[in-house]
Amino acid sequence: MNRENIQYCTAFDGSRCIASGKLVEVIKKVKEKIDIGEALSVLIFDDISSELVEVDFRGTMEDVLKSLGNSPALENNQEAIHRGPGRPKLGVIPREVTLLPRHWEWLNSQPGGASVALRKLVEEARRMNSDRDQLRTAQGAVYRFMSAMAGDLPGFEEAARALFAVNSGKFNEIVTTWPVDIREHVQKLSGSIFRNEE
Repeated sequence: MNRENIQYCTAFDGSRCIASGKLVEVIKKVKEKIDIGEALSVLIFDDISSELVEVDFRGTMEDVLKSLGNSPALENNQEAIHRGPGRPKLGVIPREVTLLPRHWEWLNSQPGGASVALRKLVEEARRMNSDRDQLRTAQGAVYRFMSAMAGDLPGFEEAARALFAVNSGKFNEIVTTWPVDIREHVQKLSGSIFRNEE
């Protein structure tokens, strides 16, 4: 994955947001704060998945940026680039699938064979479950951030239940008592979940 195309991130020092933006920009701001003693316990979160982004801040700024080449955050999508059998130019990745004999019989009897039938089934399932999958992914991202940053805060468990129940009123009532930067980030992350609340 190209360094310039890395995701947007947000960095926290304790409960205080100290930087937000493209990964490299965030790292530069955080490194400056670390060097002058204004940041002690920094966590950097991917703005979409809320996965922690591991960065080695030892050495000079140049050392830190060089170390990005070895960062798992930059390599997350490398597994998808597989050179081998299949059709790499089309993004086809060979994998093993274990099915019962009757499943293989049915798949092989379909027009285009097993591969075509499986692709059609997967695409249809993706279309049918798209909204549910997006909701589950968004809830997972909010919960991941909440667990890391608000797990010890009052009302965490109730807020988590409200998140998964898609109850914005209860959720926002609870997070209002949390530190400002954590609350604002949680509300930003959860916006898409509650936007279509019935």
